[in-house]
Amino acid sequence: MTSMPFTLFTCFTRRTLAVAAAVLLGLPTAALAQDIQERTIKFGHLNNPDHPTSLGVRKFAEIVAAKSGGKIKVQEFAASQLGNELQQQSAVQGGVQEMLVASTTSLNGIVKEFGLLDFPFLFANAKQADALVDGPLGKMLTAKLPEKGVIVLGFFDLGFRNVTNSKRPIMKGADLEGLKLRVIPNPVFLETFKTFKANPVPMPFAELYGALESKAVDGEENPFAVIASSKFYEVQKYVSGTNHVYATNPIQISKRFWDKLSATEHKILQDAAIEAQNWQRVVSREVSAKALGELTAKGMLYNDVPPAELAKMRADVRPVYDKFSAAYDPAIVTLFKSELERVSKF
Repeated sequence: MTSMPFTLFTCFTRRTLAVAAAVLLGLPTAALAQDIQERTIKFGHLNNPDHPTSLGVRKFAEIVAAKSGGKIKVQEFAASQLGNELQQQSAVQGGVQEMLVASTTSLNGIVKEFGLLDFPFLFANAKQADALVDGPLGKMLTAKLPEKGVIVLGFFDLGFRNVTNSKRPIMKGADLEGLKLRVIPNPVFLETFKTFKANPVPMPFAELYGALESKAVDGEENPFAVIASSKFYEVQKYVSGTNHVYATNPIQISKRFWDKLSATEHKILQDAAIEAQNWQRVVSREVSAKALGELTAKGMLYNDVPPAELAKMRADVRPVYDKFSAAYDPAIVTLFKSELERVSKF
């Protein structure tokens, strides 16, 4: 029997071991590596580098680098460096910016039914919110986006939104009356706060700190982690546990960019997004739990809203549900209602 030349045998063995190692580690094999190009992804968001959104983007970048053998690099642009939310949304649709993670509000502008996710007082806990966006409703909504130039790869956690202001604690809906509150530029948010006779002011997030500092607005509403990361405690006195909306942040990628990618690259980015999503949700909730303590340590005065008053607020905003639901796709609204019933058991 003729023996295999040593050099050929060595080459064959190394290749076999490399492929086996790649399979075990989830890295691209030589056969797949040719489908991965050198790429740099601009990934923008609105939050500061110490916020869980930023941590999630960096985790995504780390996973993508590992899965692509270092060929695909993700470059983070935090704190609205690439523009405000609507500017970045437009850039993603146009293919100028590859990725964005931001609120469902910007998507509401291109698929109005995303407004369902901004309805007030939907959830009692984070698991319910996860189940809604990860389930059939989330899939139905995101299926409408590719024709608008956007693909959603997953949903980061942002958390329950709570009201802060410089005037008084919010103990009941009536305490919002007359307050000039910055809100996300979103019809559902505007209508919700008008219900309580507040004066909602739509404004890009990047302009908010200055508006609070100059007293152009009295207050705002955001999750505890955002309030702490943005140092709103420097310009706000009261923080109230209204928990009026649970915010999730879609991980968006430009369809124009996506269409340039190979099937192997699609899998790398999709898998990395889900891994980063699941990791980020845990971290975000840990940070949120600590953030309230940081806010009070910095001098903010915190109050819970009594359960009976929250129930009354929930009843008061029922017309908001009815008004917007009437303008949405009936099939999506029907699924939304059945999904709310399903997730309410979590």
